[in-house]
Amino acid sequence: MARPVVDAEAGPRSKRAAILSAAVGCFGEFGYDATKWSTVADRVGIGQTALYHYFESKAHCLLTIMQAELQRSHRRFLEATEGADPAGGLRAALAGAFDVTEREVLQMRILQNHIDLLEVPRASAREEEARQAARRLVHDIEMAWTGLLERGMAADAFPRRDPHTLAQAVLGLLVSVWRWYRWGGRLDLADVRDFYLGCVRRMVETD
Repeated sequence: MARPVVDAEAGPRSKRAAILSAAVGCFGEFGYDATKWSTVADRVGIGQTALYHYFESKAHCLLTIMQAELQRSHRRFLEATEGADPAGGLRAALAGAFDVTEREVLQMRILQNHIDLLEVPRASAREEEARQAARRLVHDIEMAWTGLLERGMAADAFPRRDPHTLAQAVLGLLVSVWRWYRWGGRLDLADVRDFYLGCVRRMVETD
């Protein structure tokens, strides 16, 4: 059951960041459905009731993680492509997409495993606010990639085709990595990056 959330997100004594970190670890390790809300509280070292000072529910926490990951991805793209020509921007954006930490890999896996959650309105006002913010970020990311490809086509750096459809195809390929990739597994992330970057560049640059 959702409970009132007080303004406890800021300040040096806030447990919000620690809760999000613990939730990322639990959701990434055990899966969202299998994670008990009480397990997150135990990892932070607080009582389960204290979680409700920061998040209305486990779902609210999940949506907050998804929103934060989308913000990080969008910011990374903008930083990588700022001031670059389309071809250079594409290379930088692709490299930046794989310049990630272990935690960010978990966040991306959580996001992709629960992306369908963004399609269904939430009854809780706080959950719905986070869902809508995440949906806007999905749109912003798609439009940012579309704009980059469109500029490249206008400059004859890339073959001309529907830039939005191509952007969705590129994003679909890139995000698919995080559904199966495991940090520290048998495949080195640099090798995975090089393989996928080659695939994307062939998609974009080959007529």
